[in-house]
Amino acid sequence: MSQANKKDTGPVETSQVRISPSPQAESQEQPHAVSEMIAREQRLRHALEERVKELNCLYSIAEAVDRSAGSLDELLSDIVGVLPESWQYPKITCARIVFEEREYTSNGFQRSAWRQAAGIRASGEDVGVVEVYYLTEMPTIDEGPFLKEERLLINAVAERTGKIIDRLRATQQLEIERNALQESNIAMRQLMGRIREEKAEIGAAVQSNVDKIILPIVDALDQSASAQQSRYLSLLRRNLEEIASPFADRLSRAFLSLTPMEIRICNMVRRNLTTKQIARLQGISPATVSHHREHIRRKLKLTSANVNLATYLHARMSQWEDIPETSGV
Repeated sequence: MSQANKKDTGPVETSQVRISPSPQAESQEQPHAVSEMIAREQRLRHALEERVKELNCLYSIAEAVDRSAGSLDELLSDIVGVLPESWQYPKITCARIVFEEREYTSNGFQRSAWRQAAGIRASGEDVGVVEVYYLTEMPTIDEGPFLKEERLLINAVAERTGKIIDRLRATQQLEIERNALQESNIAMRQLMGRIREEKAEIGAAVQSNVDKIILPIVDALDQSASAQQSRYLSLLRRNLEEIASPFADRLSRAFLSLTPMEIRICNMVRRNLTTKQIARLQGISPATVSHHREHIRRKLKLTSANVNLATYLHARMSQWEDIPETSGV
């Protein structure tokens, strides 16, 4: 062919060709993606189950605290019992808590080479350890065969156990001090009661001696005494009565309307002195003494009662001796 017959067709354009995957390749990629999705879902489910077990462990410890009723032995036994179920392989897991010189173990406990532990601190001191063992060798993960989340869990269990021990110790110490204080209070009340009894016995003995021995002698001396001597004897008698007997003071407090003269007459009536004897000792007439006795009966509300005044005063004195004296403020 000659050059003359050649035609100029212009520049040649190249077309882009798209190659689609074959049906066989597509069928291989789809199962692989599904398998990855299923595996990821299983891993997430497994991780979620492990977190739930860890939360259940901490919740079970809180319940154990409520059940323990202050018993540390019971509490530590309950805590060690819930630990195996909270680890990744509960069927081959056992646990132990060592606290001071005591051990608390889960069922089927054995020591092994696969151990995870955390120390217990209470009151700023190392007092024990929480241990978890696998009885069979398992694949290495984060900390040997143990998960890093299990490390966090055993640390949390040890820390919480230390705080519980601190709280129970404080509660027990408070109970000991409360009991000691109650015993001290009981002993103090018993001692004070005995002191009051002894004081009453001594007072009654002194009063009896003064009434039955000393005052009759003073009265006998007064019968033959001069006027000046009689005044001294009267003063002596009054002082002896005030010192030896709480009767006058208690009578004056019980019946505020009684005058000092009426209180003195009551004291002499209680000693079984007659109206004439009282009149002579007080330097007044028997009629005046009788008038005072009428006033006393009215103030003591005995006007219409068929009660002997001396008997009534003796009875009131016995009642007042059973009541502890109180000091005025």
